[in-house]
Parts: sequence; C-alpha cells; structure tokens
Amino acid sequence: MSVDLSVEVLSSRHDRTSFRSGVEALDTWFRARASQDQRRRVAQAFLALTAGKVVGFYSLSMFTLALENLPPELNKKLPRYDAIPAALIGRLARSEDARGTGLGDLLLADAVRRVLAASESIAAYAIVVDAKDERGQAFYQAHGFVSLPARPRRLFLLTETAAAALRAAAAR
Repeated sequence: MSVDLSVEVLSSRHDRTSFRSGVEALDTWFRARASQDQRRRVAQAFLALTAGKVVGFYSLSMFTLALENLPPELNKKLPRYDAIPAALIGRLARSEDARGTGLGDLLLADAVRRVLAASESIAAYAIVVDAKDERGQAFYQAHGFVSLPARPRRLFLLTETAAAALRAAAAR
C-alpha cells in the first residue's frame, strides 16, 4: 500500500468505473448508487485514494436500533424508548489490488473515528454494520463487533467501547 493514502468525500471528480472489490453488490452500489445516495442525504461516501486512484470506500449514515433487537443484557440498561440512536457503516470495501495490505482495517478505523467525532454533537449509542457475507462478518467480529441476536450479519459496536479502544491505542 502506497504511503500517500488519503481519505476524501466522494465527488464527481473521482473515477469509480475501474474499482473492483470482488463483492459485486458493493461494486454495483459504489459505481451506480453512491453519488445518488449522497445527493439524497441517505449516505455519505468516503474514498481511500492512493496516487489519485480509488482503492477503497465506506459509507456512513445515521441509524436507529430497535430496543428489542439488542441483547437482553444491554436492553435492560437502556431507557424504554422505541429505538436508540446509532451510526451505520453501510458499506465498506477495498479494491482487490489492496487485498492483504490492511486497508480494510484502516477504512474501518477512519469510519469509527468519524462516528466518534460526530457523536460529540449527535448522540450515537452504537456503530452498526451489515456484513454481506461470512467473510465480512468475520472481519467485523475480529474488530470487536457483536452480532445482533435476531440478525447475525447485522453487527454492532458500542461507541463507548470504540472510544475506549482508540484511547488505549493512542496510549501505546
């Protein structure tokens, strides 16, 4: 992976046509719908670039979690609202060329940092992801995300857990 990696918000100047992650659903969304979702304000897309080439992306959105979908041990500690605020990492992918470089880890860390920064102004109890397949599910679980009981491919990480992990990493 090149040293000149940068992360930018998707704009019309970015070439998305040659991006391939190996997961067709992610590639199709990125090429055909990412800018539409961004214009409609349903997702904000962030791109990882090296030498001007898109090597990865993720999207962020606000989200709510229904209280009854959380594990009982968390559910009983929360106020009796219908839903609680969360942030959604809707899609995350790295290019096939970047496989094995740690770029997926960097994209996830960048997304989590952005969510934590936003949660200083807008409450977010958890960060939610939807894994497309078992490999994606294992990736998120390796980073501390936990499956929701009724939907194993929908995983979450408490923002307080994410913040503690970042503080611990910064202290090293």
